[in-house]
Amino acid sequence: MSDFPWIKSYPQAVRWDTPLTARPAYDLLDASVAQWPDNAALDFLGAKIRYRELGQLVARAAKGLQLLGVRPGVHVGLYLPNTPHYVIAFMAVLKAGGTVVNYSPLDAERVLEHKVEDSETDLMITLDLQTLYPQMARLLGRSRLRALVVGDMAEFAPDPAAMRAQLRQSGQLATVMDDDRHRTFAQLLDNDGAYEPVAPADLYDTVAVLQYTGGTTGLPKGAMLTHANLSTACQQIWEPLVAENRVTPGGERVLAVLPPFHIYSITVNLLFGLRAGAELYLHPRFEPEAALRTISSARITLFPGVPTMYTALLNHPGRDGYDLSSLRFCNSGGAPMPLEVNQQFEALAGCSLNEGWGMTETTATGTITPAGKRRDGSCGLPVIGTRIRVADLDDPARSVAPGERGEICISGPNVMKGYWKKPQATAQATTPDGFFRTGDVGYMDEDGYVYIVDRTKDMILCSGFNVYPRVIEEAIYEHPAVSEVSVIGVADDYRGQSPKAFVKLKDGAQPFSLEQLQDFLKDKLGKHEMVRALEIRDSLPKTPVGKLSKKELYEEEAQRRAQAQTAG
Repeated sequence: MSDFPWIKSYPQAVRWDTPLTARPAYDLLDASVAQWPDNAALDFLGAKIRYRELGQLVARAAKGLQLLGVRPGVHVGLYLPNTPHYVIAFMAVLKAGGTVVNYSPLDAERVLEHKVEDSETDLMITLDLQTLYPQMARLLGRSRLRALVVGDMAEFAPDPAAMRAQLRQSGQLATVMDDDRHRTFAQLLDNDGAYEPVAPADLYDTVAVLQYTGGTTGLPKGAMLTHANLSTACQQIWEPLVAENRVTPGGERVLAVLPPFHIYSITVNLLFGLRAGAELYLHPRFEPEAALRTISSARITLFPGVPTMYTALLNHPGRDGYDLSSLRFCNSGGAPMPLEVNQQFEALAGCSLNEGWGMTETTATGTITPAGKRRDGSCGLPVIGTRIRVADLDDPARSVAPGERGEICISGPNVMKGYWKKPQATAQATTPDGFFRTGDVGYMDEDGYVYIVDRTKDMILCSGFNVYPRVIEEAIYEHPAVSEVSVIGVADDYRGQSPKAFVKLKDGAQPFSLEQLQDFLKDKLGKHEMVRALEIRDSLPKTPVGKLSKKELYEEEAQRRAQAQTAG
């Protein structure tokens, strides 16, 4: 029992050792098409697609892809925002026997080219938007990419002609080439849907999704996620939420604003949402007012987000004019949730905001918070069928005692097969007993609750002390003028490193000095943790999913120090 302290904390209705059944990922949709054919599956700007219709669209897209040569071993890129095209294409690629490779619209062109070559992407599905098509059109001529399927952004809208005219007038539409290397999404669907079923050769070995990690240095690595990874990760969320009556199968409405190419969105919105027979309200991008309006008018019941989204909703000047009482389950993932933000949102919405933890390499699952058993600062208990241990930072083969900090290590059916074409990186990320080394610093208490303190690479070494930026950020978030904050370690000739805070203020808030911030923090932080530099900015860098990103801040500081040394 000492190796599984979380079991005693599991709710009576949920068993940690519940059997998990691997299945093809597309089965999650097929089950809902069979069970709730007339339920609305997608809402895109007011236009509805029902489950029966979605199943037919996926079948037609699967046949269209097979006619283009998609089969086992063929990798198909998705370079799409939150529109019906993504949902249809994702499931269709898997039904055709191919592998999905996700691409972020925020990636630099050199990163896109690296992913195309590294992943061996042959075919790309995208849209006719200026922010998407031109980049892929250029890669079509200089990379291994051999063909594009280009969707019409407006084709699933309530009034396609009106939306198309609006997009054209605002200069958002691109001119799409018409040659033998291009197909429209409508042409892809123009068939009878009689595709040839292709079952995965091995659920635990066949890669369904090649998901590239963001990476803080160098070029991103591709995590190989199998059909078993995807389906069991979905079940790890499904079992406790259904057992605790936190979701009603066939009766939920999900606000889908997370970018669809991110693993959190794929697992929680797409796979879990479709398995639950929910109606997904697709927002092409996150806009606080639009999100508040949809929650209120559509009576949204489930809202998976990231901390910055909840912060934006809290700071929206018109927030009190919207009715958020329909929300029954809100989840924050992707990054640690500041306690202050959590408490404020719960007070605003009257709905518990639970925190979970996961990574690309763990198919977005890892921990989940049981109903009514949240602990401040914790991201919850290990999900069903998953083992977590905290390894010594210097010796990953040794586990540390409860309450002691170390590197979070995890094993389970949700953990990736490995890194694509990188056996050495896979080996380096694996402990001798087969656990995945996450790179997250944290601890587990005696009851099995996990607390994430920081990333190993973000840990600051100040005069020989380990300093965790998240501890400093939590304290700064208590300042009434602060909207967002990122803390990084910067070079310090005396201390080695010292903490620097980058702060975005709330609208209308008065700026403050470093000395004023230090005075505010003096009873909240130790001397070794005290902020030594401050920069107030209009905005802070974020990742595609909306998490605050420190990569750009580290790069800026390195350039600033190099320039200072050159000038000196």
